[in-house]
Amino acid sequence: MESKLFKHTHPYEPFLLSEATKLIVGTLPPPRFTTGELKPQDVDFCYGSCNGQLWPILDRIFDLGLKYETTKEAVEQRKRFLVENKIGVCDIVQSAEREKINASDLGMQNVVLRNLVGYLKKYPNIQTLLFTGGNSKNGPEYFFRKQLKEHGLKLEVVSNEVPRIHHLELPLESSPMSVRAESRTVKTVSLTAPSGAANRAVGSLQAYKNLKSKDPRFNTLDFRVMQYRDFF
Repeated sequence: MESKLFKHTHPYEPFLLSEATKLIVGTLPPPRFTTGELKPQDVDFCYGSCNGQLWPILDRIFDLGLKYETTKEAVEQRKRFLVENKIGVCDIVQSAEREKINASDLGMQNVVLRNLVGYLKKYPNIQTLLFTGGNSKNGPEYFFRKQLKEHGLKLEVVSNEVPRIHHLELPLESSPMSVRAESRTVKTVSLTAPSGAANRAVGSLQAYKNLKSKDPRFNTLDFRVMQYRDFF
């Protein structure tokens, strides 16, 4: 008898697309956000998992004094920050199926993507995509490249150092009268994933090892705070 696959659906719509100049792009929150079985320290909003580090990182950078609890106030704090800073959130995965009910990107099957390229065309204010992870299989940048290929577009390398930076030349919807198609440049930054699972990858980076050798108290969260600060 075949085991039934878990349908992992994104519980949140994209946030603040029309005003955002930057978009945070991930994949899916943990399955408990789909089923509604949140832990007391989870926040019922994008990147609200108590195991995730995105909000603790931003909290450190901007001194936000965030609450980490399942309350409306905690959600409003995060929304207010995003609105004030014109930062949107648009995870690229709408839904996926899983054999094991966990948050692993590699475990996603039959993935349905959101039309991120379409959103970029529709909302011209967006200048930067901040991927919460690199180009490894089933990561946000991996899926975005897949979408670009379908549109005959590709990313051009700006910097191959972590966090890797690329530019996308996105053709503007040109009118029939225009002689040449114009384009706008969208910058993409592949940040080190703000998850505990990525700590091992951080630990293996030479830049991290160098800083750790200078200060033994320096940790993987400190490293991300330092990295993210440049782009937020």
